[in-house]
Amino acid sequence: MDPVIAEKLWNWAERYNNPRYFEEDPIAFPRRFAAHLNPVEPTLGFGGEAGNSCLQDVEIAAVFAAHLAWGRRAMIVRDCSRLFDEMMWKPYDYVMAGDWRSDNTSLHRTVKWSEIAKICRRLKEFYAENESLEILSAEQMRTRIYGQKEDPKAANKKIWMLRRWMVRDDGKVDLGLWKNCDKRDLVIPLDVHVYRQAVDLGLTKRRAKDIVTARDITDSFREIFPDDPAKGDFALFGYGVNNA
Repeated sequence: MDPVIAEKLWNWAERYNNPRYFEEDPIAFPRRFAAHLNPVEPTLGFGGEAGNSCLQDVEIAAVFAAHLAWGRRAMIVRDCSRLFDEMMWKPYDYVMAGDWRSDNTSLHRTVKWSEIAKICRRLKEFYAENESLEILSAEQMRTRIYGQKEDPKAANKKIWMLRRWMVRDDGKVDLGLWKNCDKRDLVIPLDVHVYRQAVDLGLTKRRAKDIVTARDITDSFREIFPDDPAKGDFALFGYGVNNA
């Protein structure tokens, strides 16, 4: 990698791996519930009654925040708030109660309430026998929780985003609650926007926007952050800010 590009990426990752840049971002929702696992950490400014949260609250918040994380950030935050209002800001209780809103009106873009209810049903079935989603691989999360067909080529952007949130443990933006997963195994969450940035920076030459390309970009970041390649996600955020 060009050392000048590598230095820029390192600097951007250091600068933007900071919660102040993510107060109005999908990660704010699992962070809000995680804050109640540790009262020392202040909660972010979203609605709902204060109270104690469990790990499952954080996981469910991450599942849905990642699922809705496409489009403008303001719209994502608005619609995540609508969802958690429906849940009375008690996602685990809502999922396990089984009384889910399930109509065909839109919650967020093409995501309907009926789709949310199906994910709730799969979560309820999972939590009836397991304590944490941490035991699931990305592929298992795709099929067992999100209800998508198996696809070995899929980049699974939202799942790798969720996993970054739950695994990275530097105590800044991400939550670090999954202790049995290794952050060295994380993959950059790949969408069209990230792909274009990576190509501009010379991080990949592949054309397909698939898991192989996501791993190729991740391997490029491994040269800069060998023990924490997903930290490169913040570098791409910084590239977007500085090249808008």
